[in-house]
Amino acid sequence: MPTQKKRIHREKMATLSIPLSLQHSSPKRHRFAVPELHSPFRISCSASWDSPELKASSSQLKELKTVACGILAVCAVTAASPVIAANQRLPPLSTEPNRCERAFVGNTIGQANGVYDKPIDLRFCDYTNEKSNLKGKSLAAALMSDAKFDGADMSEVVMSKAYAVGASFKGVDFTNAVLDRVNFGKANLQGAVFKNTVLSGSTFDQAQLEDAVFEDTIIGYIDLQKICTNTSINADGRAELGCR
Repeated sequence: MPTQKKRIHREKMATLSIPLSLQHSSPKRHRFAVPELHSPFRISCSASWDSPELKASSSQLKELKTVACGILAVCAVTAASPVIAANQRLPPLSTEPNRCERAFVGNTIGQANGVYDKPIDLRFCDYTNEKSNLKGKSLAAALMSDAKFDGADMSEVVMSKAYAVGASFKGVDFTNAVLDRVNFGKANLQGAVFKNTVLSGSTFDQAQLEDAVFEDTIIGYIDLQKICTNTSINADGRAELGCR
């Protein structure tokens, strides 16, 4: 009986351990809580060969194995990370008795980045025809959805990263204001005055912009293209913006 040749199987294995740990940050600095996650992953990549041809090309396989491990590691990190942006939820309505009056004080830190020491919750508040207490205030990262500011003087306000979905700003004076990265989705901005106003990164999805004034508005090209798709802007407003 012919001698049976022993099959030699060699296997090399690379192990990459990726500990993932996202800790809670201070609730005073973030509007949305990030859930704590402790999920250690171990990724094992292996390469084996049985023929002399594969053995001769072991260096090439080693390089390919290294690349594969890297790709798998990136995929694991991506899969394990919480998708916060897609699942954002507004916090419960503040129970602070004088929460609406906080708009008259505003916040004084982190104006450009929307950082605050305490959330400014102005939802459902009514500031109709407020002519003095809002002017020049910093309302960075303020929650303004469903609030009423009709006829108010909000010139020179700073509303970086404010959330104003569904709010009413009919006839509001935003002259010289900084409305950077504000969400005005479904807001009523009829007759609002955006004279010399910064509108960088702000969104106006389904917002009402009839008779809004955009004289000398400061806006980026991409943002301009987006706002020009809003069909409620009249001919004068489109001309002021430079919509084509």
